Amino acid sequence: MTMILIVALFVAVLLLIFWRSVRIVPHSMQDVVERFGKFHRTLDSGFNVVIPGVDQIRERIDRRVQVVSFPPQSAITEDNLAVEVDSAVYIRVRDAYKATYEVANFIQAVEQLTLATLRNVIGGMNLEGTLTSRDQINRELKTVLDEATSDWGIEISRIELKGIEPPSSVQEAMEMQMRADREKRAQLLSAEGEKQSAVLRAEGERAAAVLRAQGQAEAQMLTAKADADAQTLRARGEADAIHMVFKALHTSRVDPEVLAYQYLQKLPEIAKGDANKVWIVPSEMGQALQGVGAAFQRLRDDVVRMP
Repeated sequence: MTMILIVALFVAVLLLIFWRSVRIVPHSMQDVVERFGKFHRTLDSGFNVVIPGVDQIRERIDRRVQVVSFPPQSAITEDNLAVEVDSAVYIRVRDAYKATYEVANFIQAVEQLTLATLRNVIGGMNLEGTLTSRDQINRELKTVLDEATSDWGIEISRIELKGIEPPSSVQEAMEMQMRADREKRAQLLSAEGEKQSAVLRAEGERAAAVLRAQGQAEAQMLTAKADADAQTLRARGEADAIHMVFKALHTSRVDPEVLAYQYLQKLPEIAKGDANKVWIVPSEMGQALQGVGAAFQRLRDDVVRMP
């Protein structure tokens, strides 16, 4: 019975020793092992064996990227304006030994170094440059932090400025300036629109005036052409009429007595006009009347001699 108890106790001690000697490290993790208080080795992820009572796990290091967000900190710009800067740093442990033994707390060290560097960078820029040059600030911060944290086995993957808040008075002034700029741009756009509208109206009026002038010129040309054609036709008609009268007179051999008689018949028509208040009898009128009288006398003599 005593023998069985001793064996069971021995097996239990072996199991305990085996349990204490086995170390399972999760993926993306590393364990720092010390032997008799001195660094011995690092355990990678997976199954590992240590000596119980001799080897001791000092610290477990996370090899993944860690996001360290810092509370907003005050910084003074070159033009003596205080701004609140909210930042975040993405870090990764590259060397577990250095991250454990070269710095007491690498998270706190990175935080303090970031804040100090951030104040130095912003102190060399004015407010406008601080608000519009985040990429430049990020690059300068990363350069300084990479140089400082390389001895700690730390890699700075990325730095982001989440927010830069100027004083409330400056914010109000900036808002007023933005409103003034927007109003100015709106006025410029309105003035440009009115200018373009006026130019278009002027061009339209000019084109309309040109078209009207062209239309009037063409109308006048057509009217003048029509008048010229009408005058030509009238002149041609009058010429034809004169020619026909002359031909008829020449063919019929009208004597002066007949012409005088026709002239007497036309005299009443000449006197019918409203404007014909005074009309002049030509000097040949007497000769024409004598011719007419002679013609009537010859006609009467011919009638008397008829049987």
